[in-house]
Amino acid sequence: MTFVRRVLLAVALPIALLAVWWFTSADSQAYQWPPLSRILQAFLDTWTPDKLRTDVLPSLIRLGAGYALALVAGIALGVLIGGSAGLRAYLEPVLEFMRAIPPPVLVPIIMLVLGIGDTMKIVVIAFGCVWPILLNTVEGVRGRDGVLDDTCRTYGIRGGLRLRHLVLRAASPQILTGARQALSIAIILMVISELFAAENGLGFTVMQFSRGFEIPEMWSGVFLLGLLGVVLAVAYRLVERWLLRWYHGARAHEREW
Repeated sequence: MTFVRRVLLAVALPIALLAVWWFTSADSQAYQWPPLSRILQAFLDTWTPDKLRTDVLPSLIRLGAGYALALVAGIALGVLIGGSAGLRAYLEPVLEFMRAIPPPVLVPIIMLVLGIGDTMKIVVIAFGCVWPILLNTVEGVRGRDGVLDDTCRTYGIRGGLRLRHLVLRAASPQILTGARQALSIAIILMVISELFAAENGLGFTVMQFSRGFEIPEMWSGVFLLGLLGVVLAVAYRLVERWLLRWYHGARAHEREW
């Protein structure tokens, strides 16, 4: 019953908003604001299995590759920087400077270096996603328990064992917080990167619909992007709960006491 209640609470507001949209747009004659019924019909007509394969799948592959690259680079550099106060002080101005640069601004520069293929789009996604992961990892490593650190040193626990069971375990809640922030950035940058000299992808398709004044189809693409964001967020939440089950268990135990 608790699960059913949670599901009902989660879908109640979206259903209410869709109902309001349906009734308020039912008699709309404005071409830029078509009725929701036309948008839903365009959604069914447009996003066929072939269309999903040719436009959605390439976008998901680029998103996954860029996000994975950001995860690996952000966690590796974050552990290295977070574990050294001297290195952190030396690199902090550069990191803050690089983080402040909006990734879309760098798209023309990356295009000049890497061309207009998938590599450019993956690098744009990775560059935008790496910062929340990196900075959260640095703070998570810095905030590890000093007593446990001393215990590992006393018992000679070093190298990979210390990294796995102390450093990454202690920093994992913040690492996953940064990864969750990066996921929404990845979806935005996936769309932006596909607006520049692309041949397929969700962003490219939505832009083509807009340029062709196919407004219901354009709205159906926006609707699909929203659904994609929800699915990825739910999947991420499940993975996060599985990875941090020890952390949530410890917090629940603390609350009981």
